[in-house]
Amino acid sequence: MVPGAKERPVQEFLNLVLYRPLAHLLVRPLLSTPVKPHHLVLFHTLLVLLAAWLLLRGEDLLAAFLLQAKTVLDNADGQLARLRGEATELGRYLDTELDFLGNLALFWALGLRTGEMDRALLAFLVFTLVQSYDFNLERLYRLARGLPLPREVQDPETPLLRLLRGVYRLLFLPQDRGIVALEVFLQRRFRLMPLRFWDEWALAGVVNLGLTTQLFFLGVFLLSRQPGAYLTFALLQGVYLGLWYLWRITRSIPSPR
Repeated sequence: MVPGAKERPVQEFLNLVLYRPLAHLLVRPLLSTPVKPHHLVLFHTLLVLLAAWLLLRGEDLLAAFLLQAKTVLDNADGQLARLRGEATELGRYLDTELDFLGNLALFWALGLRTGEMDRALLAFLVFTLVQSYDFNLERLYRLARGLPLPREVQDPETPLLRLLRGVYRLLFLPQDRGIVALEVFLQRRFRLMPLRFWDEWALAGVVNLGLTTQLFFLGVFLLSRQPGAYLTFALLQGVYLGLWYLWRITRSIPSPR
């Protein structure tokens, strides 16, 4: 594993084979500089906002390149924080919420570019739901096995931290609670085997639709000059989630004795 990489039960394939090693090449020379992880977060947020503007203008090649650069830097900020011991609660909220802002800008630009704003909004909601499943299923996987949850650093209280924590609770907490409630309900309702319902295969089904993979495919569609096709790709993930649930339930029903 690349030094400083986040430990997860299942790794996103494209991160593992491409973006994380590229990020480490950047992180190594940064270790001895004054550059902080939040500097990278702010910079890659600017890149994705610029990519959204270029997408709107029809400059798809440059937009696609900036999105891949954003992914490399998004990996690099976490690696830098872990290697230096600079992971913070503030940084975690900042990274998550600025990612949300960047994703919203991209879908807004896709809606304006294609003239299908309603479709873009629905695609954004599906996209956000998939990212939330990625986060919550890993926690359920750990809880089912009695494994500790990732340690969350507690920062001293500041007005900025309270603001970011409040924004997080507003944007993500209802979604997180809804997903966990649905997962637990299904597991109990059908008496599913928890170690199978929440296993590595279940995780892989959403981990490999993480932000890295999403931006990779958006780049591919932009290089093909078909930004609207990405909206179809995102919407189809809603159908995929339904089929994924059926598959997980079916394979987790205990065998009759």
